[in-house]
Amino acid sequence: MNKYKKKILVVLGGISRERDVSLKSGTACASALKDLGYNVNFFDPKKKQFNTINKRNVDIIFNALHGEFGEDGIAQSFFEYLKIPYTHSGVISSMQAMDKVISKKIFKFKKILSPRYFVINNQVDFKNIKTKIKINKLRLPIVIKPTNEGSSIGVFVCINLKDLENKFKNLRKKYKDIIFEQFIPGQEIQVATMKNKALGAIELRPKRKFYDYKAKYLKSAKTDHIMPANINKKKYLEVLKIAEKTHKALHCKGVTRCDFKFYKNKFYLLEINTQPGMTSLSLVPEIAKYRKISFKKLINDLVLDASINR
Repeated sequence: MNKYKKKILVVLGGISRERDVSLKSGTACASALKDLGYNVNFFDPKKKQFNTINKRNVDIIFNALHGEFGEDGIAQSFFEYLKIPYTHSGVISSMQAMDKVISKKIFKFKKILSPRYFVINNQVDFKNIKTKIKINKLRLPIVIKPTNEGSSIGVFVCINLKDLENKFKNLRKKYKDIIFEQFIPGQEIQVATMKNKALGAIELRPKRKFYDYKAKYLKSAKTDHIMPANINKKKYLEVLKIAEKTHKALHCKGVTRCDFKFYKNKFYLLEINTQPGMTSLSLVPEIAKYRKISFKKLINDLVLDASINR
C-alpha cells in the first residue's frame, strides 16, 4: 500500500492528568503526518470508547497518549484486540515501565543502578514510615511520588520529616501506593532510544528545585537544555548503553526516554518513559534534531515501525 493513502488515527487526549500534554503531542504529530502525505484523523478516548474505533477506516494507530490508560498497557490492549498496527511499546512493556515498582525490580534484576526505595500503602501510619526510612537506609532529602504517574505529577522532594509527612498526607488522598525514594543530587541526564539504538543524551538544568512538571512543559520555567550532555565521551557512551539495555530489558518498541541522575561518577536510572512527549519543548525531538533527524522523519519512522503483537 502506498504510504500516501494510508489512514492514520492519532489517539490523543484521554483522561489522565497528562491530558493537556497529550493534546499538544498529538497535534504536533498529526501536523507532521499530514505534511508527510498521510490521511490523518483524530480519536480522543475521553469522548469515545476505544471499542468504537472502526478498524476498516484505520491502517495505523499513532499513540500520542500520556499517563494512565494511555501508556500503562490498557490502550495498547485495545489496539491489540482490534488488530490494528500501532506505534510505541506493547501491552506488557508499557505496563511494566509505567509501574515504578515493577520497573525498579527489573532494573535491579538486570543490575541497572537505581535509587534505593520502598513502597507504602496509603493506610500506613507515618510513625511506621519513619521506621521504614531507617531500615531502608534512606537519608533526607527524600523523594515521594505515586507508583503510576508520569510527567513528574505528584512528585515531591522533601527536605525534612515534617515536609515528608505533609506530602504523604496529601498523596494518600489520591493514590493507593506511594514510593519513598532516596533523592540523588547531580546532573539531570535524559537519553532517547529508538528501535533499540540510543540517539543521544541531553542535560537539563532546571531553575526550579528539580525537573518537575512546570520545568518540563512551561517556557516560563526557563529550563536550560544542553545537547549533548556536558559529560566526558566515555561517560556519554556509557549512559547510552545503559539506556539501550533498559529499553531492551523491558522489551520496549519504537521510541523511549530514560531519565538519569549523574552523581559521583555513577548514573542512577530514575525511570523509562514509553510515551515520551512530542511537544515543542520535548526532549526526544530535540535529541533527534541534534542527530540530523527531523521531526517529520522521527514521526515517519515511528509509523513505519508500527505493528501488532508488540
